[in-house]
Amino acid sequence: MRTTGNDKQTTPIKPGDIRTYSKRITTADFAAFEDGLVHAVCSTFSLAQAAEWAGRLFVLDIKSADEEGIGTFLTINHKAPAFEGNDVVITATLTKHEGHDVICSFEAKVGDRVVADGETGQKILKKEKLARILAPKQV
Repeated sequence: MRTTGNDKQTTPIKPGDIRTYSKRITTADFAAFEDGLVHAVCSTFSLAQAAEWAGRLFVLDIKSADEEGIGTFLTINHKAPAFEGNDVVITATLTKHEGHDVICSFEAKVGDRVVADGETGQKILKKEKLARILAPKQV
C-alpha cells in the first residue's frame, strides 16, 4: 500500500490537484456475499472504498485537528476486472473545493488498463458536530 500527498495538515488545495493511492488486490477484495464467492476478482465495493480513500487524501491535507471528513456521495463505473496480485492505482483529481465540500473525480488503473472511474464527495465538519449528528437517537 502506498499513499502520496502532502504530509502536513492545512495544505492549500486547488482544482486540478492530484492524489494517488495504490492498492494490491488480495482475496479479501473479491466479490463475495453471504451466499458465497461471486467471482475471484476485485469487487466494485473494494474499488469504491479505495476511491474514497484517494479522495480522502485531500481531506487529510486540509482538515484541522478538531475536524473530520465524512462521505457524501460516490459514483463508480466498474469497467474491467482487477485480479489477485494486480496493483490498482487510483488517481483522484480535485474538481471542487468550496466551503466544507471536497469533490473529486477518480480513475483506477492496472497498468494502462482502466478498471473504474467515477466521482467522490466528502464534507469536512467539526468533530463535535459530527458526533452529535451520528449519535444514536433516543426514542
